[in-house]
Amino acid sequence: MSNARTARFSRRGILAAGGALGLGALVTACGSEDSKDGGSESKASAKSGPWSFKDDRGKTVQLDKAPANIVAFTGVAAALHDYGVSVKGVFGPTRTQDGKPDVQAGDMDISKVTILGNTWDQFSVEKYAALAPDVLISTMFDAAGTLWYVPEASKDKIAKLAPSVGISVYDRQLTAPLQRMWELAESLGGDLKAAKVTDAKKRFEEASERLRKAAKAHPDIKVMAGSASQELFYVSGTNFSVDLEYFKALGVNFVEPPEKAKAKTGGWFESLSWENVDKYPADIIMMDDRSSTIQPADITEATWKKLPAVKAGQVISRSPEPILSYDKCVPLVENLAKAIETAKKVA
Repeated sequence: MSNARTARFSRRGILAAGGALGLGALVTACGSEDSKDGGSESKASAKSGPWSFKDDRGKTVQLDKAPANIVAFTGVAAALHDYGVSVKGVFGPTRTQDGKPDVQAGDMDISKVTILGNTWDQFSVEKYAALAPDVLISTMFDAAGTLWYVPEASKDKIAKLAPSVGISVYDRQLTAPLQRMWELAESLGGDLKAAKVTDAKKRFEEASERLRKAAKAHPDIKVMAGSASQELFYVSGTNFSVDLEYFKALGVNFVEPPEKAKAKTGGWFESLSWENVDKYPADIIMMDDRSSTIQPADITEATWKKLPAVKAGQVISRSPEPILSYDKCVPLVENLAKAIETAKKVA
């Protein structure tokens, strides 16, 4: 997490930088709902006739036909890809410094999309306009309906070029946005009856039941959701985060920082110095897998290495911004279930 973003101390800046384990924002929502036609790159073009979709802000986008020139936040584009829907452009973490696909790009071929911005506050309005977008799609991590990774400085210009659709991932369980992305993909011409898609949904349901059973059989196993930066270690509460709220509903026993400790971040997480990283006993640590955070293998702090869960090898990855397709969410559930099933009580 960069010092510049930390200094802003807005939830939006901190969370985009990767310090938060749940996500949120404090700027206003954006998006115009004007209709516009486009080209024919996506499978959505297979659907004829008018297209409309009511998003999680309660706004309905209506077009003469299903949008073909789709621009989306990288994670949204990755989810749509799993359902057979292509996008023309993306914004958000897409390519790592070594040129490889970012974890949030999923199975997309990033060489075939126009990257409008790869980091926070980076969004080329000129490239966006050149794509002749029919619609812009992003997730939303606050109650205000702010479109994730759409820069505050250019949001009005962006909104004038195409209508927008927002899928909320704020203060709800994972199954809700998964269903909404399913509905959106279907409206865009995705093949939701494909064997790969239906199989993934079944595997997700099976994984969820496995996690429920594991949590019930091992109620004493304490799980902590963490994220690392050079200066601080962040401990997430389960409030607001779609994955943690879902896992908690399935019975997982999480470390819960007190509300007072999370007050400065709007209730999302508590910031700890590395000297105090052992504040909360935990048997399993789930670590933020985003490229903007320090990964467990690269943490050199002695206090981290002394944690019982770390010494026991009971550290697993977590995706605070899960790709909202069943295929990509299955391993998230399965990995936690397996960790709980095999964990030793070390805290």
